[in-house]
Amino acid sequence: MATKPPTEDIDETRLRVDEREHYAVGVPAVLHALKISVEQMGVVRSAQTLLRVNQKSGFDCPGCAWPEEDRRHAAEFCENGAKAVAEEATLRRVGASFFAQHSVAELEEHDDYWLGQQGRLTEPMVLEEGGTHYRPISWEAALAEVATALRGLDDPNEAVFYTSGRTSNEAAFLYQLLVRGLGTNNMPDCSNMCHESSGSALNQTLGIGKGTVSITDIHEADLLIVAGQNPGTNHPRMLSALEKAKDKGARIIAVNPLPEAGLFQFRNPQTPRGVLLGGTKLADDFVQIRLGGDQALFQAIGKHLLEAEARDGGVLDHDFIDAHTAGFAEYAAQVGDVPWAALEEATGMSEERLREIGEQVRTSKSTIVCWAMGLTQHKHSVPMLRDVVNVLLLQGNMGRPGAGVCPVRGHSNVQGDRTVGIYEKPAEAFLEALDREFEFASPRKHGYDTVEAIRAMRDGKVKVFMAMGGNFVSATPDTRVVEQGMANVGLTVQVSTKLNRSHVVHGRRAIILPTLGRTDRDRRGGRDQRVTVEDSMGAVHGSRGRLAPPSEDILSEVAILARLCELVFADRDDAPRADWHGLESDYAAIRGHISRVIPGFEDYDERIDKGRTFFLPNGPRDERRFTTENGKANFTANPLEYPVIPEGRLLLQTLRSHDQYNTTIYGKDDRYRGIHDGRRVVLINSEDIRELGFAEGDIVDLVSEWNGPSGIEERRAEEFRLVPYDTPRRNAAAYYPETNVLVPLDSTADVSGTPTSKAVVVRLEKRVASV
Repeated sequence: MATKPPTEDIDETRLRVDEREHYAVGVPAVLHALKISVEQMGVVRSAQTLLRVNQKSGFDCPGCAWPEEDRRHAAEFCENGAKAVAEEATLRRVGASFFAQHSVAELEEHDDYWLGQQGRLTEPMVLEEGGTHYRPISWEAALAEVATALRGLDDPNEAVFYTSGRTSNEAAFLYQLLVRGLGTNNMPDCSNMCHESSGSALNQTLGIGKGTVSITDIHEADLLIVAGQNPGTNHPRMLSALEKAKDKGARIIAVNPLPEAGLFQFRNPQTPRGVLLGGTKLADDFVQIRLGGDQALFQAIGKHLLEAEARDGGVLDHDFIDAHTAGFAEYAAQVGDVPWAALEEATGMSEERLREIGEQVRTSKSTIVCWAMGLTQHKHSVPMLRDVVNVLLLQGNMGRPGAGVCPVRGHSNVQGDRTVGIYEKPAEAFLEALDREFEFASPRKHGYDTVEAIRAMRDGKVKVFMAMGGNFVSATPDTRVVEQGMANVGLTVQVSTKLNRSHVVHGRRAIILPTLGRTDRDRRGGRDQRVTVEDSMGAVHGSRGRLAPPSEDILSEVAILARLCELVFADRDDAPRADWHGLESDYAAIRGHISRVIPGFEDYDERIDKGRTFFLPNGPRDERRFTTENGKANFTANPLEYPVIPEGRLLLQTLRSHDQYNTTIYGKDDRYRGIHDGRRVVLINSEDIRELGFAEGDIVDLVSEWNGPSGIEERRAEEFRLVPYDTPRRNAAAYYPETNVLVPLDSTADVSGTPTSKAVVVRLEKRVASV
């Protein structure tokens, strides 16, 4: 039997710290995953569910977007994937009696862990203006109220529509059609906060905002650079791919400010070597870089390659450069002018050390660079990633086996949602095709991204906020501004599987619409429906849940959206034309529309029928074709940038704990980093603790300082414990969402607008005596 949810929040006074671990996964990971699974699902349900994760006849994991190989293990999931499944397939329930027992004011006092542990939402709920408790509302009344609010707007741009990365292709396509049919492109999504910088840089340089490698390329690479990423916690199945690459002779360079366990040793629980022989050493070289110094690192590599070419020849791929690229001379001149002293200062490494890294790249036959949030959440993230591309172009590491760029996406369908139209700045070709298919005129004016949406809410310009999944309040920067913005909205609508902070920080009126998850059977039109998602490498997968839904009175995302479209567009001559009831009853009909609107999805349903996976076209990978304005892969000349930390201050990065996925807190531990029974910690170099006049274990407030338009702005996060850790001097780390309050709303990456969550200048203020 599953256990009851916790009755208490995390008690930080019980926090303890021990030595960090030096390997990832192994038997402890298996046992921990099983423990959480049984607590949430019970023994029988755990076995039935986990054996269907990522199987061709099963459902796609609701966790990360790492791809599967064609041949699958019987247990094709990782520890954190098992936790994600357990959270969704839980036997715990949140219905009318729960909301009658708990006022919204009481719920707001609980932490994210407690809220998430209560269970699955089972029926629509409404919170009236001035009300103290959510109460039940019928589906008909709830959807009618949402539709009436949308139809009654003075301007469609008074509505904002957020999307999480869990939403299926089918639901996301209907969602963007609803939004554009209403007349706006206000579609902020979780991409804005994670890989928007990747898309911006890659579109400029390669003509596609995605990676250019397959899982096979990972296995075949001669050199893998894993930068700004912690696969052991955030994408654990990636470790198996890295292990296979190592078995084939690959070298791995890990670039990160923190020495994460998953970068070093992998104990694969599905192999004798992993269980009995200590596992596989992954990183051949650990590059402990200063926060924000990655652009300097890749400029140093490029500078070394250019100097080696000038000295010895035979380093650069001139045939590729001449045939397929533009801008080489300008890039070479810019990098050539950067002094080694500046590269040393930015990275915290000597010229000799930087050249050692560059030499490993020079001698590689094929190189892939993988990255995640550590590279995308800085002010200079876009030029940083353009310099990653520059290094790969020098040796022709694009469009050949074992070579290319690999931005590792987080949430399971965040890439697919963007592919099918969840984007505030849509391409004209997409809008023209959409207009032809549905016989209407899409809006052309760009909409709000996440940061712009928060500003609009803050300024009272948003009357309706709707979220398709996710936890907007906890996921976004500048928490107090977000909370104030939510309170300004007339109606907030959350389409959700579970309770989270966005249900208790709400507009003047709030509606919760419970929905099916990946693990649930979705029976529409008299038969079981399936949905599809796109993984981190452009492969589209089918997914079909098998579990009985949490209640009979629950709708899928597709059904919710199809019914809303029918209500919102009723009697409107300028609205999209579609058989909304037919789309709700047969998801294949939605895939038919997608196949006629988006290139690469031709024969969509037939290809899913033949096998669970098909690959979308990728010009740089498939044929060295680059759909940039000049038809070339573009070298770029990027002035060197890196953070300058004021005296007496630290540069803070926000990150996940191991018992966490995005804003969902699975447990109280971060065992790889040696943190147990608590989360409010600051990982900091022991010399910085002493130099700043503190001691290990001191409780401090974190005060961020940002030089805004009106001068220095301060934000405060209270009561964090100082934990000595192996970090570069004057760099520190702490968990989000607790530290999102410190990230200024207007501190964003150039070009992409991504919040700078890896570059927060903070000072420490002692709060109480050491404990």
